[in-house]
Amino acid sequence: MPGDNGKGADKDVVIIGGGAAGVAAARRLQAIRPDLSILLLEAGDRLGGRAWTVGLPGASDVALDLGCGWLHGARTNAWTAIAEAVGLTVDRTPAPWNGGRRLQRNDAETQAAQAAIGAYFERLDSHEGDDTDLAAVLEPGNPWNGQIRAIGTYVTGAELERSSVADYNRYDPGPGPDWRVREGYGTLVSLYGKPVPARLGVNVRRIDHRHAGRIGIETTLGMLSARAVLVTVSTNMLAAEKIAFDPPLPDKTQAAARLPLGLADKLFLGLAHPEALPADTHMLGAISRGATGTYQLRPLGNAVVEAYFAGDLAYDLEREGKEAAFAFAADELAGQFGADIRKELSLAAISAWAATPHIGGSYSYAEPGASDLRAVLAAPHDERIFFAGEACSHARYSTAHGAYETGVAAAELLAASFSKNP
Repeated sequence: MPGDNGKGADKDVVIIGGGAAGVAAARRLQAIRPDLSILLLEAGDRLGGRAWTVGLPGASDVALDLGCGWLHGARTNAWTAIAEAVGLTVDRTPAPWNGGRRLQRNDAETQAAQAAIGAYFERLDSHEGDDTDLAAVLEPGNPWNGQIRAIGTYVTGAELERSSVADYNRYDPGPGPDWRVREGYGTLVSLYGKPVPARLGVNVRRIDHRHAGRIGIETTLGMLSARAVLVTVSTNMLAAEKIAFDPPLPDKTQAAARLPLGLADKLFLGLAHPEALPADTHMLGAISRGATGTYQLRPLGNAVVEAYFAGDLAYDLEREGKEAAFAFAADELAGQFGADIRKELSLAAISAWAATPHIGGSYSYAEPGASDLRAVLAAPHDERIFFAGEACSHARYSTAHGAYETGVAAAELLAASFSKNP
């Protein structure tokens, strides 16, 4: 139980959820109010939440990020400076969308696809009027709508029909390119959480805020009490009322339901001979259909392929299992490199975020008309129950640094409430 001081069942602050937001909030509270007793409760067996790094079988020094992997808006992303402060390596190899290497032909067909994609996103950027879904901005009959749909699922984790244009247009990860942490984003978040008093493997079942004095927290370890609670669990968990509020908080439950988690899963394929594929090169599995993967060949020069599936395709492959995901990726790679590439590939690691207990998906998107509910979700209740997480971020939702920023903001609000109510 990392950092757990074990001082009984009464705390000043209990933080529920050990992902980026919970860890950031705890560290901020430790810095500004070292007098407070803090306990972080995490249902899983590790800190990090949707930041999760595993080693490559047979080469454990190669880090594979099964969750978030890119330091988006890296120059102003808080995790960039934290990574360097704790001794990890920030790799500045350009991302494919920042000028990195792409595997594609420069022929008329490719140029036509790029033009259609560019025109679609320009229409999104300039959309005015009522909030609608991302599919409404497609040109009917455009031959490149399949590829546009694929890219849309990578962005939101959901099919275009489900996602809000207004929310898309509010997304702003901050200036700068996108970089990576060589040792893994999940390694970074969990390492940053080490000084936090935490208990792992603890489910919170109910938050009893009926009484003015302290809040009761019913857990699988028994009852705890706190002056304030910070909830950082995913929207899917809140919407399903996996944690019951007593009395209920219907505004939170309803906001969470309209800010559901999309799905993006990763599959890492080991490569027997690294020279079989170009290093740090990106490719799209198919250029004409929506149900396709996107692939980072030999990320950071390692002997692996990182396959990324999103939306309905990711759900289908999760249900069908790792062999189906492997076969799908191998087919798409063989389509580009020939059948012999199959002999090079082995299954190294795979995520299944929809089926992951206590999380249930990858990152939040807003249904049409629901973007403003991010603020509703983030608002404290009665200056005693606080909320944080990527879904609470107005512009940096779906990112680990958006989660970090909401955690810090909630910690500061919580500390201020203690100053008013000593």
